Amino acid sequence: MTTLLPQDSNDNPIPALRLKQNGAHSVVVGVASARNATALDAGTQIVSLFADTPVYIAFGDSTVTASASDHYFPANTYYDLSIGGDHSAHYTHIAVLQVSSAGTLYISEKE
Repeated sequence: MTTLLPQDSNDNPIPALRLKQNGAHSVVVGVASARNATALDAGTQIVSLFADTPVYIAFGDSTVTASASDHYFPANTYYDLSIGGDHSAHYTHIAVLQVSSAGTLYISEKE
């Protein structure tokens, strides 16, 4: 199969996405739920997350809030997540809540 993706030494495609221009976000993590101020682009399907402190995360629209019953995301982990696509709802915001200490969640949109 023809692909435009980079290939490994066995000619297998390596899934790789580039960072989207103007697609960097950060959210201050604290005792109250916070979300990215600028909506994620409608064309973005993948985001990379990195938090310098453990957080709870929730995905949704501009009203989404995170709580201690949401998904746990560990500190110092770089992870790619889908935020929607052609056949599913598209998330525009990510909300975070601290687990035990304040910090920052970094979000990178990919294309």
